[in-house]
Amino acid sequence: MLLQENISLRPYNTFGIDAKARYFATFADTDELEETLNLKAQIPKLILGGGSNILFTKNFDGLILKNEIKGITELHEDSEYVYVKAGAGENWHQFVLHCIERNWAGVENLSLIPGNVGASPMQNIGAYGVEIEDVFWDLEAWHIKDQKKVTFTKSDCEFGYRESVFKGKVKDQFVILNVTYQLRKTPRFNTSYGAIEQELERMGVKTISIRAISDAVINIRSSKLPNPKEIGNAGSFFKNPTISAALFENLKGAFENIVGYHNADGTVKLAAGWLIEQCGWKGYRKGDAGCHTKQALVLVNYGHADGNEIYNLSEEILQSVKEKFGVILEREVNII
Repeated sequence: MLLQENISLRPYNTFGIDAKARYFATFADTDELEETLNLKAQIPKLILGGGSNILFTKNFDGLILKNEIKGITELHEDSEYVYVKAGAGENWHQFVLHCIERNWAGVENLSLIPGNVGASPMQNIGAYGVEIEDVFWDLEAWHIKDQKKVTFTKSDCEFGYRESVFKGKVKDQFVILNVTYQLRKTPRFNTSYGAIEQELERMGVKTISIRAISDAVINIRSSKLPNPKEIGNAGSFFKNPTISAALFENLKGAFENIVGYHNADGTVKLAAGWLIEQCGWKGYRKGDAGCHTKQALVLVNYGHADGNEIYNLSEEILQSVKEKFGVILEREVNII
């Protein structure tokens, strides 16, 4: 275990923010994790995965631990499902491709989402009509205080829209070690959300497959979202807000083109990107902080913006959407 001091976090967050960590270490198993936690027991700690859903607005005066637990294992199977365990430090998109190569279905719609496996249940990541809770079986996590492994089932995780128990009542108490997914041996294709059907048609796909869906999702995401290796960003910065059907009808009276999706519980999920674009932010840039030219939901660092510049821009966007639509947006990105 190598403990480093005063390390720049620029390589470890997809926004490319040059904040510093007082202490920094990596861990590849529970022994290394426990050793490092005990070494600096009294200072603040932050567990870092792929750094794709975080905005550093200041230096971190504590210990940052980067999760590098790897490995993908087929545990067992039954007539319908295969159960696959992945280390929390595995790259999410590479895990999806690993499943597609073996015809394990269920995560193809989640292709090209940045970040690591460990973040998938924490954020309940989702895209194109699929969320992690749809394929989740269980996970193992390390209880920092009690220094022991704990298993979380689906109900234990208390999944919600981009939410889980790990962002709520047990926040900062556990380190996710691995996640087990329940994947289908016979695919159930989900192509009704977004532009997947149109993209499959454009691609000339005659016989649908999980690989074709994955390729379509990759094409769509690549056309709309900036590559973090080229332009610093954390994907969608805001959640799509959920409002009552009555409020949606009122808004529709004033804004006839408003984009909304009716939920099973009678509420309506609005497209945050549409709301932001209507307020004139798409393509906006101030210094090196900006709102992406192709997707208003994505805030970007064009080079040397600091975290506060990105955060202040998000504040202005929140206020303008509230004033224009009476809708309060919520950040999806974790602010440090």
